[in-house]
Amino acid sequence: MSSPRQFAGPETPTWTRAQAAGIERTDSNVAPVFYPPPEKADPSVHVWDTWPLRNRDGSLAEVGGYRVVFSLTAPADLLPGKRHDVATIRYFYSADGETWTLGGRAFDGGALGSRQWAGSALLDDGDLYLYYTAAGRAGEEHLSYGQRLAMATGGDVSADDSGVSIKGPMDHRVLLEPDGERYEQEHQSRGQIYTFRDPWFYEDGATGETYLLFEANTPVPEGSDRCGGDAEQQAFNGSVGIAHSPTGDPTDWELRDPLLDAVCVNQELERPHLLERDDRYYLFVSSHKHTFAPGLEGPDGLYGFVADSLFGEYRPLNGHGLVLTNPTNAPFQSYSYVVVDHPEDPLVTSFLGYVDYDRESLDDVALLPEAEQFRRFGGTFAPTVRLGLDGDRSWLSAKYGHGFLPLAHESLPDDPFEGVVEAGDERRGYTARE
Repeated sequence: MSSPRQFAGPETPTWTRAQAAGIERTDSNVAPVFYPPPEKADPSVHVWDTWPLRNRDGSLAEVGGYRVVFSLTAPADLLPGKRHDVATIRYFYSADGETWTLGGRAFDGGALGSRQWAGSALLDDGDLYLYYTAAGRAGEEHLSYGQRLAMATGGDVSADDSGVSIKGPMDHRVLLEPDGERYEQEHQSRGQIYTFRDPWFYEDGATGETYLLFEANTPVPEGSDRCGGDAEQQAFNGSVGIAHSPTGDPTDWELRDPLLDAVCVNQELERPHLLERDDRYYLFVSSHKHTFAPGLEGPDGLYGFVADSLFGEYRPLNGHGLVLTNPTNAPFQSYSYVVVDHPEDPLVTSFLGYVDYDRESLDDVALLPEAEQFRRFGGTFAPTVRLGLDGDRSWLSAKYGHGFLPLAHESLPDDPFEGVVEAGDERRGYTARE
C-alpha cells in the first residue's frame, strides 16, 4: 500500500528545466484544426472548463441511462474575455454521449465565493458530491482572487423520460485552504497568477485510498537558492497538490506533500488528474504558453507524467511532457483538457476556445472588434481526441465529434485519425498542421 508522504521536502518529484527545454511539437502530439459544430451544446451560454460525473473508481457514472458533465458557464451575450468574472457551474446530460442538453445550474443558491471555478463531481452510492473552487468572497464589491477548495453535498440527482435534474438545498463548505508551508498562500505570491484550485477526487485502484488532487504553488522564500538563486525564475512555482482522506470519507481531507513540483519551470499546472493504466500512474495537467518560466518555451496544451506508484518519481511523457497541443495556425482552439479512461484507449476532452485566430497571444483578442471576439470564441465542447499510451510514450490516434463521451461498454469508432494530415493534404476539410 502506498504511504502518503507527511512533509514537504526534496523528495517531491520535479519537472526540471532540462526536461522542459526538450518540449517539441511532433506529428504525435499536434491536434488537427477544430471547427465549430453546426450547433453549440446550448447557444444561451458560453461553455469552457468541463468535467464528468464519475464513480469512486473513476468510471463515468450513469443516472437513469444518462451520462452527466459539469461546466463553467457564463451568459452568451457577455464578452468571452469576461466570462471568468461571473463563472457559474451548470450541468449537461446525454443519453448517447454525442448530443448534450443543458440541465440547469448545479447549485440552487448558497455557493461559496463571488464565482465558482473548476472542480470535479462524484456519485457514490447515490450520494452526490460536487467539488469546486470558491474564487473570491461572496458579496465583495471588487473581484478578488483568493481561492479555496470547496464542496457541495445533499443535492438530489435523478432522471426520468424528460432528462436529468439536480435539485434540493445543498450544504456548501470549505474543504481546504493553503497552509503557507507546503502550498503558497496568496500573500506569499510574487505577482504571478495565484493558484489554489481545481479539486479532483481520486481513488487509488491499487490501495483503495482516497485522495483529492488540486493545482497549487510551492512557497519559495526570497533569497532561496532554488533556480540557482534566480528570483525571476523562482516566481514560476507551480505544483500539483494532493490531500488524503484517512477514513475514505469524501468530505474529510488532510493536506499532504505535492505530487509534482514545477518551480523554475511553470507557474500553472491546471486541472490535475490521474488515471491508472498497465500498472502505471498517469498524471495530466493543462498549461499555457505564457506560464512557462523565462528561458523555456512550451505551447498551450495537455502535459503528462508517468510513475510506477502514486507517490513515485514522475517522469514527463515523451521525455519532455507535451501530450497534446494545438496547430500553429490555431494555437488557442482548445484548452482545459480532461483525460477520460476507456477500456480501449483514453480519450481527451476539452472546450473549443478561439478558432480562426492565429496571433501569438490571447491578449490580442481584446484588440479585435467585439463582434469578432464573439465570432471567434467557440464556447462549447471541443472534438474528443483518442490518446495512445505505452509506458513513457503518448500519441494522438483519432478524432471524434464535439463532446463525444462514451461509456466503458460502448466501443470507440474505428475511423483513422482525421487530423494526421501531411503538408498540402486537405482530406476531410482539415488543413495541414504546421
